[in-house]
Amino acid sequence: MSIPTDLLYTKSHEWARVEGNSVVIGITHYAQDQLGEVVFVELPEVGDTVEAGTEMGTLESVKAVSELLAPVSGEVVEINENLEDSPDLVNTSPFEEGWLVKIKGSAEGMMDATAYTAHLEAEQH
Repeated sequence: MSIPTDLLYTKSHEWARVEGNSVVIGITHYAQDQLGEVVFVELPEVGDTVEAGTEMGTLESVKAVSELLAPVSGEVVEINENLEDSPDLVNTSPFEEGWLVKIKGSAEGMMDATAYTAHLEAEQH
């Protein structure tokens, strides 16, 4: 399972990549593996304000519908419109083409790859 060291993570299995004053958000390899095949993605609108720890959308898979939690607070400045026609990108490329939203904000308080790996190991035991 891939856990890129240049990203930050949450206990609810979202990742974040800081790009200037924005944070690109997606779900981890572990999260997409648990979901199964993603068939529909519902994201917030550009201009929406989201609050860390609250629902900002949903991911629908062949197994279930899961809440997508905002790992950071701020304004949504971009959404990945490719997911409308190709929601499977969340599965096939969770860290690159399957990103979900960009939020103008700060990634303070998120875990680094080492802490996230320890969290995953603890969660699975």
